[in-house]
Amino acid sequence: MKPSKPAEPQTATLAEIAREAGVSAPTVSKVLNGRADVAPATRTRVEELLRAHGYRRRRAEASRSPLIDLVFHELESAWAMEVIRGVENVARDAGLSVVLSESAGRLTPGRTWADQVAARRPHGVILVLSGLDESQRALLTSRSIPFVVMDPAGDPGPDVPSIGATNWQGGLAATRHLVELGHTRIGAISGPSRMMCSRARVDGYRAALETAGLPVDPGLIKTGDFHHDSGYRLGLQLLRGPGRPTAVFAGNDLQALGLYEAARELGLRIPEDLSVVGFDDLPVARWVGPPLTTVRQPLTEMAEAAARLVLELGRAEDERAATRVELATSLVVRSSAAAPAVAGR
Repeated sequence: MKPSKPAEPQTATLAEIAREAGVSAPTVSKVLNGRADVAPATRTRVEELLRAHGYRRRRAEASRSPLIDLVFHELESAWAMEVIRGVENVARDAGLSVVLSESAGRLTPGRTWADQVAARRPHGVILVLSGLDESQRALLTSRSIPFVVMDPAGDPGPDVPSIGATNWQGGLAATRHLVELGHTRIGAISGPSRMMCSRARVDGYRAALETAGLPVDPGLIKTGDFHHDSGYRLGLQLLRGPGRPTAVFAGNDLQALGLYEAARELGLRIPEDLSVVGFDDLPVARWVGPPLTTVRQPLTEMAEAAARLVLELGRAEDERAATRVELATSLVVRSSAAAPAVAGR
């Protein structure tokens, strides 16, 4: 006699899950299909049972809409356009369209958004400077909708695929360039402290000063929000008074442009009276006067990598280990930084 094969684990039927959850089978079907007309507590209970029983949607390409969902925490700048361009490049080659949404400054989209995505059944979701809470991750996972975080605001966790850049190295390179030009009093205008990329850039700034034997003056570090207005407002604070810095590292190009405006208002010339280094290398950095020395963050390439990764995850039949990819930053030297008029001023 041939030995009998071990019994394979059985996946619970929808009717069994419905009985265990104390709901009807149509309610379980609504949860699976991302319908919004299910009470949050009921949805959570059903999703927990679906996960516990290993119930997942099949990864059939035909069951997906020809879409990639691209979610920004804020969608209002040239920075976002570079990201959109990268995702569009990959989506176009794959015969897909891109759906844009914004979480209105929140680092996690609202629940309604997650329901809408589940109902659309896109090929994947890319979240930019944003993330998902546990219930949203569970909802997408139960539908076999892969997701990737680009430039995560916080630590995405070991099980979340993400694409980032070498922000610490970029902050180090920017500040080291100013130190090598002879500046000893160097200010910084960072982005929001809640964002990991912003903290990493400032940490690189601090490391460059400490390596050069220069003191880190907390009074020269201002916390902005990555927008032009904060670069202008905080630039005025830094540049007024006798102890002003001779150089400033701005956490992104938009804040650097705001700093340009503050310097002009105070009658300071760039780079004769003030050296400025930005971060991102947006197209506008080449057009301003003087052209901005900045750290190039490969935004389009990062977005392309995120789109390729989310499509690759969607094609995989088996569970994949999470992937963390960091693309290299590089200093782009132009005309906004020079030696200080008086060394050590």
